[in-house]
Amino acid sequence: MGARERARPSNGLHSTLDAVDRTILHELRRDGRTSNQALADAAGVAPSTCLLRVRELRRRGILRGVHADVDLARVGRPLQAIIAVRMRAHVKEQVQAFRSQAPALPGVLALFHVSGKDDYLLHVAVADADALRAFVVDHLTGHPAVGHTETSLVFEHLPGTADLLG
Repeated sequence: MGARERARPSNGLHSTLDAVDRTILHELRRDGRTSNQALADAAGVAPSTCLLRVRELRRRGILRGVHADVDLARVGRPLQAIIAVRMRAHVKEQVQAFRSQAPALPGVLALFHVSGKDDYLLHVAVADADALRAFVVDHLTGHPAVGHTETSLVFEHLPGTADLLG
C-alpha cells in the first residue's frame, strides 16, 4: 500500500467500526493499560467478546500498538524541539537515505513528512541546548540530502483529547 492510499481520509475502515469497537479504541487511547475487564465493562460486552474484538482490531491493523508516555525530563531529555528540514534536492536515493536514517537518530521522537516549504519535521528531545546544537550539526547539516534546517523550541506539549472515532 502506497503513502497516497494510507493518507486517504475515507478508506472504508471507519464505516466498519461499530459502537463496541469505537468504545474499545477510545478507552485504549485514553489509557493503553486498561484491563480487558474494564474495556468489556465500558463497551457493554463479555470479557471474552472484548478480547476477540481487540485481537480483530489488531489483525486488521486498526490497533497498531500501545505506547508508554515517558516523562522526558526525568530521563535526562528535558529540552524538546521541532526541527524543520528542507532537502537540498529531491534525489530519490538521498531522500530515502535521510528518511530511513532520521527516525533512528539519538533523541528523535517522531519524523513527519510534510507539505509546504519544508520537507520534514523532526520532533527531538535532548539534554540541553548544547546537545541540540550538536544534534543539528552532527546529524542534519552534515547530511548530503539536507539543504536547510530551522529549529523551534517546544515550550509545552499537550496531547490531543479529541474523540477521533465519533
